[in-house]
Amino acid sequence: MALKDLKDIELQKFLAPAALVILYVFFGIFGRNFFSYTTLVNILDASYYIGFIAIGVTFVIITGGIDLSCGTVMMSAAIIGGTAYKTWGWSMGMSLLLIMLVAIAYGFFNGIMVSRLKLPPFIATLGTMMISMGIGSIVSNVRSATFPTRAEPDGWFKDIFKYITEDRMSIPTGALVLFGVAIIAHIILTKTKMGRYIFAVGSNKEAARLSGVNVKKWEMMAYVVSGVMAGFGGIAFAAVFTTVMPAQGQGFELYAIAGAVIGGTSLSGGMGTIFGTMIGVFIMSVLRAGLPSMDLQSHYQTFFTGIVVIGAVLLDIYRNDKAAEVKILAPSDLYKQETAVKIADLKAEGKFDDAAKLKAEMKAHYAKMRADEKAEKAKLLAEEKEAEKQFMMENKG
Repeated sequence: MALKDLKDIELQKFLAPAALVILYVFFGIFGRNFFSYTTLVNILDASYYIGFIAIGVTFVIITGGIDLSCGTVMMSAAIIGGTAYKTWGWSMGMSLLLIMLVAIAYGFFNGIMVSRLKLPPFIATLGTMMISMGIGSIVSNVRSATFPTRAEPDGWFKDIFKYITEDRMSIPTGALVLFGVAIIAHIILTKTKMGRYIFAVGSNKEAARLSGVNVKKWEMMAYVVSGVMAGFGGIAFAAVFTTVMPAQGQGFELYAIAGAVIGGTSLSGGMGTIFGTMIGVFIMSVLRAGLPSMDLQSHYQTFFTGIVVIGAVLLDIYRNDKAAEVKILAPSDLYKQETAVKIADLKAEGKFDDAAKLKAEMKAHYAKMRADEKAEKAKLLAEEKEAEKQFMMENKG
């Protein structure tokens, strides 16, 4: 791999963290009271449920699929769990378990449709989006589900995501939960058979199948993971916001997908990292918290969020084009690379004078080679134009 390619890869890895820092500093300077502990807690609160579903959708996108239902599945599971607690008289523990089971069931449903029934992921998960919105409204009888407040005995689960001290200080404990889950997901993707096979399926499904990989199984498991993460997201949403409305959640999937793509997950499949996704999620959360601090109304927030989504997709296209680009190095470039290695070896041996001398020679010789190559290229171009001109004259005659 060429030195320039390595630099491009490192630059792409640096873009998302740099964008997060720049956005945070920008809103801190131009926003109102953005550099405050309260704003930081609000950013983290808004990251939990999006962060969980973004982790799940990363698994799916790496397989080459998409999950448009993760947001509505999360809210459908949450409202069913809330209805079980408020209307059916279930205990809080059983209601939270129901949230997880409902979300996982939706994940299995998506996985079966995509991996077994061969439906396009876009159509299958779009259908599940509508189904989950409908089921949530039907079960709740189009009523909101209210979870217990922090002061009630059954509100114990809220402390998992935000602990309030006696002097009313908020401690975002959910950040530890989110990063803990992210670390586990990272280990699964990078250190286990499941992760290797998910990457293999996304890189080349047919090659993976011919290599003995059970493509249907691992493709389905990616959607199941997305369902599990939607369940965690539903619990986090209930913990932070208490009230869950029917038919809520549409649009959350865009934040999750955008976060994953900004963080380096390729929509073409076969590429992605969990920690990159986390950075992308925090970029979206900072944007959502920062725009109101500049007194911009909700329609402006929607506009700028759309710009970020388009930018994330364009960035993904750029990454794919760079990865597919075949570069033929000129003799001068090959000479420069080989000499650079020799210079590095001389420096490592402590021969700094020899390294400086070789570097000076390299610069002079490289400049001469580049000039010769440009002259040769200009000569060939002139010959081509002359040949084309001669051809046109002969045909005209």
